[in-house]
Amino acid sequence: MTMNAAAAAPVIRSPSLTADRLWPGGRSSTVRSSSAGSCSRGSTRLDCLRTRWWVRRPNVRATERSFGKGLRNVSTRAVVASDMGAEEEVGYSRCFLRPRSEEELLLCIRKEVEARKLSPDIAIRLEELYYNYRNGVMQSRDPSAREIILSNMTVAFDRILLELKEPFNFSPYHKAIREPFDYYMFGQNYLRPLVDFRSSYVGNLSIFFDMEEKLKQGHNIILFSNHQTEADPAIIGLLLEQAFAYFAEKIVFVAGDRVVTDPLCKPFSLGRNLLCVYSKKHMHDIPELVEMKRKANTRSLKEMALLLRGGSQIIWIAPSGGRDRPNPLTGELDPAPFDPSSVDNMRRLVDHSGVVGHMYPLALLCYDIMPPPQEVEKQIGERRKISFHGVGLSVGLEMNFNEIMSSCENHEQAKEAFSSALYNSVIEQYKVLESAIYGHQGLHASNSIVSLSQPWL
Repeated sequence: MTMNAAAAAPVIRSPSLTADRLWPGGRSSTVRSSSAGSCSRGSTRLDCLRTRWWVRRPNVRATERSFGKGLRNVSTRAVVASDMGAEEEVGYSRCFLRPRSEEELLLCIRKEVEARKLSPDIAIRLEELYYNYRNGVMQSRDPSAREIILSNMTVAFDRILLELKEPFNFSPYHKAIREPFDYYMFGQNYLRPLVDFRSSYVGNLSIFFDMEEKLKQGHNIILFSNHQTEADPAIIGLLLEQAFAYFAEKIVFVAGDRVVTDPLCKPFSLGRNLLCVYSKKHMHDIPELVEMKRKANTRSLKEMALLLRGGSQIIWIAPSGGRDRPNPLTGELDPAPFDPSSVDNMRRLVDHSGVVGHMYPLALLCYDIMPPPQEVEKQIGERRKISFHGVGLSVGLEMNFNEIMSSCENHEQAKEAFSSALYNSVIEQYKVLESAIYGHQGLHASNSIVSLSQPWL
């Protein structure tokens, strides 16, 4: 499979977004925090205005990409991270109020090191993140790329440094923090400039519609998916936000411990609904912590059971236990095999919840946006390569365990067969997305299994 960044389309300006639209109503509200004195995560808006520096940007600019001849009136936004849902609150340092250039922003990081407020190792990782993000966004050939990069990385650095100063402790079930700072939109708009929407596709919109209707009826939805990057939740949200915003924002992601412990990941994780677990792949990295991790996973399972009993939940889980990686011998990238025990544990939770539940296979293709290290690493703090690329998402028909079990001799055989059926559907859908994106077939890659579309057009 060839992995090359695609070229971008021309860009036109969109009307400016006012600060009032970024924070409607001026209401005062409180969100959960691990630090009692943290303005950005646990205080009311009035408290924040009294104690923090705020930047109101009444003329924040957005950009819109047009998609070529015949599609001049069809576009999708590539906006800065502080747009559409969050005022730009600079909560860590005045240095991040309004840097005028890349040099000025990076100088702020170096000043933090000189003041011994930031370790040199973290500073190196932040600078590397800046350059990698810059390179990725510049591949889009967006005329506003430099403005977007500077704005997005300013907010990202501020959130990361705030996290280092006031670490947030994730509970087993974490609900997305949307105010006073909207971490969800921060993550969406940070990733948006990296997605080539011209070469991105969603498969089987009719099934997504059916799932959303079931969700509104109080049913539970489980998505058994492959896992490609740390950015998977944002990619899913971006591909669904035009047609299924309610669905996308309700997803609860079963997340490994690395995205809730790495300070460069945590600000993005704060904007997601998460059930936090320790991955089997990292369970024995530190032997003396194994028992603690098992107990933590038990607490998370109990939280999941409570959520399912309440109904109207949509839970995303990657039964492989980690991200997809290329075959070291062939270089081919396929979804990692599902663990039948993980699938069966999830199925039993659904069955015992007392609420109608539905299980679907979900295929995700977004590896090139932010590929993982070639091998699984034990240490927190991986290097992040970033690219501009097309991405894809597809959902298959609902899978029924009882139907599969009726043709099996025993439960163990049914467990294996059900997991294989889910995985095989993911593989089938993934191949269609590959043909559309890497094979440049676009919508013509559709077949009897997957009907591709671009709902943002």
